[in-house]
Amino acid sequence: MSELFSQFTQWYDKRHDYAREWKARTGGSIVATMCTYTPEEVLIAAGMLPVRVLGAHEPQNVTEPHIFGMFCPFCRDSLAQGLLGRFDYAEGVTLTQSCIQYRQAFNSWRQHVPTVKWDYYLPMPNEVQSPHAKKLHYDEIKKFRAFVEVTSGRKISDADLNGAIETVNKNRRLLKQLFDYRKEDNPRVTGLEALYASITAQFVDKEEHNRELERVLAEVEKRQNDREEGVRLMTIGSENDDCGFMAMIESVGCTIVIDDQCSGTRYFWNEAQPQKDPVASIADRYCERPACPTKDYPAHTRFDHVLNLAKDYNARAAIFLQQKFCDPHEGDYPDLKKHLESNGIPTLFLEFDITNPLGPFRIRVEAFLETLREEELF
Repeated sequence: MSELFSQFTQWYDKRHDYAREWKARTGGSIVATMCTYTPEEVLIAAGMLPVRVLGAHEPQNVTEPHIFGMFCPFCRDSLAQGLLGRFDYAEGVTLTQSCIQYRQAFNSWRQHVPTVKWDYYLPMPNEVQSPHAKKLHYDEIKKFRAFVEVTSGRKISDADLNGAIETVNKNRRLLKQLFDYRKEDNPRVTGLEALYASITAQFVDKEEHNRELERVLAEVEKRQNDREEGVRLMTIGSENDDCGFMAMIESVGCTIVIDDQCSGTRYFWNEAQPQKDPVASIADRYCERPACPTKDYPAHTRFDHVLNLAKDYNARAAIFLQQKFCDPHEGDYPDLKKHLESNGIPTLFLEFDITNPLGPFRIRVEAFLETLREEELF
């Protein structure tokens, strides 16, 4: 990892230290957010710091009394971090409706993590393609706004919301500018560097993160890439912040040029469009964002979105990073695999757990790349 991206890596490696330092410096309140459908703009408008709940990719034995062992690794790892006290600086915890397994993890978090002072479950329509979805989500975000006002003891004005929207939109725009460098031949921004940038945006103060993105973008323009590009890959899946795995992938003769994951592009891809009512702007944005499989029906809009990303960034193959027991992504996988392969994008399937066996995964990735080379697909 180059010095240019060192601030992002430091934030990631010491994310809990960062949160505590922010709290001591600002006197502000911190909210643990579960799922990237959480409308961060409301929390930011109230002067709070939203901190995305991430796992630690380490063995744990504390979640079995609370949720089933057959729940996905991300659910179990996230809950373990709460039970182990890693997020003891967060007064509140929120979840916007995603999958049933993560809701169970949220329920256990709010009941059994002793430092939680308040919690909020934000219902969100799963059928976002319904003509009624945006109106329903508008009403729910209005309720969330009122709840946060009471919790924070602070009135959230429309001007506060518009300011938060502008700040978060700027962050999305800057991240997209950074990711656009990955369209280049032999990109000057690697997949690992891009992951550090996108994942830290989910727990660092947005204004600080924006300043760092602006600094990096100014320097990237002058950068020369001295590594071999190899095969251009896309990663597909749910949550993946396993930076060690991403580093391994890019060490064996390839470059990850784009992703469809909530730790990456799905988090920031679309901006909130200005409207007279900022709550409507926020509600519409989250209904319109690139869909998670839990919200991609009856039409599978996600399939063409993923294919178009692969084409736009000239990805020659894709790796599915499947969280074990993740029903929504498992349900999508056969048809999405067929959609990509029928359009000339070969795929590899890897199943993730809380800890990942980098050695066996490395062998499988190398074999996949060798097959691509033999078939001259790259």
